[in-house]
Order: sequence, then structure tokens, then C-alpha cells
Amino acid sequence: MLETVIGYKFRNSLLMAEALTHPSLAYETQRPHFDNQRLEFLGDAVIQLHLTQRLYQMFPGFSEGRLTKLRARLVSGDALCKFAKDIGLGEYVMMGKGEEATGGKTRTSTLADAFESLIGAVYLDGGLDAAGDVINKVCEKWIDQIVASPEEKNPKGELQEKLQALAPKGPEYIVIDESGPDHQKSFKVKVVWLGRKLGEGEGNSKKDAETKAACEALSAGVWEK
Repeated sequence: MLETVIGYKFRNSLLMAEALTHPSLAYETQRPHFDNQRLEFLGDAVIQLHLTQRLYQMFPGFSEGRLTKLRARLVSGDALCKFAKDIGLGEYVMMGKGEEATGGKTRTSTLADAFESLIGAVYLDGGLDAAGDVINKVCEKWIDQIVASPEEKNPKGELQEKLQALAPKGPEYIVIDESGPDHQKSFKVKVVWLGRKLGEGEGNSKKDAETKAACEALSAGVWEK
């Protein structure tokens, strides 16, 4: 049960139901129905505030710019999606059959939005401390990773340096697929160097897909073979 996983028992179960209701449900049934968009807006602010305070306390010597970069690693769409996957949130999200049939329960943006909505619901139901406790419980291992490696890695820059040490020409990133509506685009990108495909990545933005392609290339190290 979701409440057991997040360690929080709702006093108002309707808030949890609202947090887990995707907008597609009302659209498909053509009946008035609440959805999680307002709670998503609220939850985003609560998550930002809580994680900002934690990072501020954890890294007293860091400048505003460095703290902002650290926070970005925890509140990006991909990060929020990971948090949602860790608690199996997609299984609980109620959505239209069409949305579910097209992979809605595993879509990055859907899961990220649902996690924000869930935190917004906990905040309304139990206050800021309760919401912070849930965020800590779900995000702790990711926060620990940042503590262990606070300097943000730049996969695209690292790949470029490695390749240009071998030849003057840098890597090229090519979009090979683009799908989804305008508000939920998905991009697939390949990274090519000297005619060789080094890696592939998929994300909700071209930048994210390029970064993942660079990560795959660095992991494979195919140019060294």
C-alpha cells in the first residue's frame, strides 16, 4: 500500500485520491472530475523549499550558484521520476485507458507530476514537517549520492574532451525520433563520431537525450576498441 511505502497515513483520503488522478481520466469519461494538476503546482514548491533548506544546511561553504546546481539535480523531471519509480507510484495513478495504453504509467513527465502532487497532498493533509519526512524517506539515497559527489558531471563535455584528444572533430548529436504531444515530447538522440555511432539516449528534451547518449558512449567506450 502506498501509505506504507511513504510512511504517511492520510487523514483525508480524498487528498491522496486527487494526487493520484491524471487529467486524462476526466477527459476520457467526459465527466467533471478532479485531477492532480493543482496539487502538482503546490508540491513542486514544497519539494523545492525542503530540498533547498537541506542543501543549504549540508553545504555551508557552497555559493548560491553551486547550491542551485545541486538542487537542479534533485528537482529535475528525471530525478522526480526516479523518486516516483522507487515507490512504485505509477501503479497507483488513475488515468484514462487511452493514456495508459500509450505508456502513461511509465512516462517520465506523468510520474514526476504525480510525485509532486503526492507531496502537495501530504503537505495539505499533515503540514510541512510531514511533507519533509516523506521527501526525506523517498529521496534519501539520492541525497546521499550528492553528498558523496557534489560536483556535477558533464557527460557531453567529458566525451568531447576524450574524442578531441584522438581527432580534431568532435561528436555530433542527431535526433532519430520525436514523439508525443507538444507538452509531453519524447526525443531519441544518437551520438556519432567519425561516422561511428557511439551511443543513444532518450529524454523529454533534446538536451536530456543528448546527455544520456553521451553517458552511454562514455560507458561503452566503443571508440577505444
